[in-house]
Amino acid sequence: MNVTPLDLRQQKFKTAMRGYDRGEVDALLTEVADDYEGAIREADRLRQDVARLEELLAEHRSEEKSLKNTLVSAQRLADEMRETAERDAQRVMRDAEARADLLLQKAQSRHEDLQREIDGLRARRRETETSVEAIINALKNTLDFVREQDQKDRDDKIRLMRPRPADAAASAPGVADLPSVRTQNG
Repeated sequence: MNVTPLDLRQQKFKTAMRGYDRGEVDALLTEVADDYEGAIREADRLRQDVARLEELLAEHRSEEKSLKNTLVSAQRLADEMRETAERDAQRVMRDAEARADLLLQKAQSRHEDLQREIDGLRARRRETETSVEAIINALKNTLDFVREQDQKDRDDKIRLMRPRPADAAASAPGVADLPSVRTQNG
């Protein structure tokens, strides 16, 4: 049975002998009706607060869900960015290693070319030294030959200019010696 404050205010009791004091009962009913009406108003206010809080809670739950979705999306994006960065870093490293290998190969090739050139220059130097030594030996041999020829020519001139033993007695002493002296100086 639902009793409203209005029901309490309008409630009339039968009179009986030896019954309760009517003024006290009416005063109590009025007071109970007022309290009951206040309690109903408080309950309505609390229901409105609960409804408002439930709406606010629903908004907060919606925001929480949105924040969770945002956080999940941000985490996914961060993971994708990290993976992309790692792939890019690996690609850059591979490219750098490839370039380094190419530079190393070029440097090695250049080193080998220079080494061959140095070896070639050393061989040419040895050939040149050998050639110069051969020229020097040839010139020395030529010089020795020329000297020998000069010496032979001198010796031949000296023999030709020496007086014969028979001519030596006929000539004056010391005259035979002059041509040989002249030949030696000449």
